[in-house]
Amino acid sequence: ISKMTTARDAARLLTWRAAMMKDAGEKYTREAAMAKLMASEAATMCAHQSIQVLGGMGYVSDMPAERHYRDARITEIYEGTSEIQHLVIAGDVIKEYQG
Repeated sequence: ISKMTTARDAARLLTWRAAMMKDAGEKYTREAAMAKLMASEAATMCAHQSIQVLGGMGYVSDMPAERHYRDARITEIYEGTSEIQHLVIAGDVIKEYQG
């Protein structure tokens, strides 16, 4: 539960940071990608851990945990895959240190 809470809060703080940078008119591409990556991975990890806590009942389609896992997993695939977010972040870091 502590890992789940920590991952959730990290994603939330990264999202707020990106939003504050956008509001300030600063460049926020890397921060937005970091927030998206962290949020999607945290959601998947938390949903997976919920299923683990529930045991066999976690896989029953009547349980919310099963639906949450499917919904969380699609965030890593559908709206800008995690791999793409890694490329955006790495590209921005490399660009920063090259010039």
